[in-house]
Amino acid sequence: MQFIYVLAGWEGSAADSRVLRDALFRNGFSVPQGHYYLCDAGYMNCEGFLAPYRGQKYHLSEFNPHNQPSTAQEFFNMKHSQARNVIERVFGVLKARWEILRGRSFYPIKTQGRIITAC
Repeated sequence: MQFIYVLAGWEGSAADSRVLRDALFRNGFSVPQGHYYLCDAGYMNCEGFLAPYRGQKYHLSEFNPHNQPSTAQEFFNMKHSQARNVIERVFGVLKARWEILRGRSFYPIKTQGRIITAC
C-alpha cells in the first residue's frame, strides 16, 4: 500500500491515456523489466500494463461462493479486481490521513498539484 510514482497537475477531465503517455515520455516514468502495472479497461494491454478482459465478469460483486469464475478470463478479471480494490483502498487511506484532500479545492491548479505531492 505505497505510491511509487505521483504525477499531479492534470485536470480531472484529462483522458487517462493522455496522462499516462505524458508520464512515460516526458516525466521519466517507466515499468521495470518483467513487471506489470494494472490498468482499467480504458487502456489497452501493452508491454508493462495489464487491463482486464472485456466482455467478461469483472467486479467482485459479480463473484460469490455460488458464482465462481468459469473461464480463465473471468478468473484473471476476478484477481485483477481484487488487486484494484487494494489500490482504491490506498487512496482512501491517503484521504483519511490528509483532510485537505477530502473536499473541493479552491487553490490554483499548480498549488493543488504541490499539495497532492506533499501529502
